[in-house]
Amino acid sequence: MKNYISIWVFLLVSSLAFSKENITLSGKISNASGNKITLKGESFDKEIILKEDGSFNETFSIDYEGAYIFGSKNNRIALYLGKGTKLSITADEKDFAKTIKFTGNGSLENSYWKEKNEILNAGIGNIQEFYSLEEPLYIEKVKALKSNVLELFKKTKFTNKFFKDSETKSIDYFEQMHWLIYERYHEHYAKKEGFKTSESFPKTNPSIDFDNEIDFLFSNHYKQLVINQYNQMIANQLNKNDEYTYKIALPAIKQIKSPSIKNVFIQNLAYEVIAGNPDAEMLYNEIMSLSDNQKLKEVLTAKFNKIKTLTPGKPSPTFDYENYKGGTTSLESLRGKYVYIDVWATWCGPCRREIPSLQKIEQEYHGKNIEFVSLSIDAKKDYEKWRKFVDEKKLGGIQLFADQDWNSTFVKDYAIEGIPRFILVDPNGNIVTSDAPRPSDPKLIEKFKELGIK
Repeated sequence: MKNYISIWVFLLVSSLAFSKENITLSGKISNASGNKITLKGESFDKEIILKEDGSFNETFSIDYEGAYIFGSKNNRIALYLGKGTKLSITADEKDFAKTIKFTGNGSLENSYWKEKNEILNAGIGNIQEFYSLEEPLYIEKVKALKSNVLELFKKTKFTNKFFKDSETKSIDYFEQMHWLIYERYHEHYAKKEGFKTSESFPKTNPSIDFDNEIDFLFSNHYKQLVINQYNQMIANQLNKNDEYTYKIALPAIKQIKSPSIKNVFIQNLAYEVIAGNPDAEMLYNEIMSLSDNQKLKEVLTAKFNKIKTLTPGKPSPTFDYENYKGGTTSLESLRGKYVYIDVWATWCGPCRREIPSLQKIEQEYHGKNIEFVSLSIDAKKDYEKWRKFVDEKKLGGIQLFADQDWNSTFVKDYAIEGIPRFILVDPNGNIVTSDAPRPSDPKLIEKFKELGIK
């Protein structure tokens, strides 16, 4: 299975569990660095324009009772919204987390969530250190965090029965989620390849319903639990050399009853509708029939129509970007040679892991009929970081810096949604493959030999 960093666009269907309900949000964001705040949910995306003094007051309808994300330009926080919510929010953007306060109907629940998150964030601390803990200490820490949250929960005088009952389950989901993810997270953060938990390590409760629409809309802990359980199920069934998940994922998604859960996984699967997938058209048609999310369908259709133009033999989209060594370099200027293009970024772990393999291939094919181009899509603010990285790692080939990161024309023309991405263009500027094997994949050298690159 390919390991990549992707940009996810969450376009989710509405819940069937809750009729539309009018709520009111008001308040003031002092020292706001933008002129709007956003509210996002599993079926919801709304912008609220701030007045000149940072105040706001709007009444609108929501589709479900549960968790939403309230955000200013530089900050965000989880909000509970439900029937009868008339919530006032005040905060200073310069110290958002410490200054945010809630009043009105819904303030008790949201103040509780804020304090709960403070307990969890303080208890977990450094993510790498937390998941690197050995089993006994990790178990102790998780149980202590759950106990601290339960203490806060018990002393809070809830009158909202739905919230109280749902939060009771959510606290348990927090613990269950941490039992589920420990093996994989500990392997990664403690750098213990092949790590397995002991027989005595707590197991996730087998009676958990992983297809519960209401819990998914309410509890972020449940959401993480469901997503991690699904990803683990897919990973366990994939063969080592499988590049795509859809053969396993499609049948699993078709069995899901929860509209919101189903659509999260449909959205993730939509990434695999790419030019390099031989079954892209089949997958596109399946997703179009499974989803009733019109926004998702519009975005996916636009992408599908674009990738249909990226077939072998078609003229490649072009670029003309800044060269690390000075000036600019265009694809046109490399005519007469094959061009192997690596779209990457300094922040991308899977991209960095390919560098040693790429350097080895560059050395092996030095002076032959091929050019190696590394196209960074780092943000402009990380320009100096990119230059320093190229220098320190002694990167070879042609090092270019795209002008608008993900929004660069070449990136959009190739419908690139995840990196690293490798592209191979022939000496005439035509596409050989718009999703070439990675440098670490022996199939790349096989492809070079097949083309007679020498």
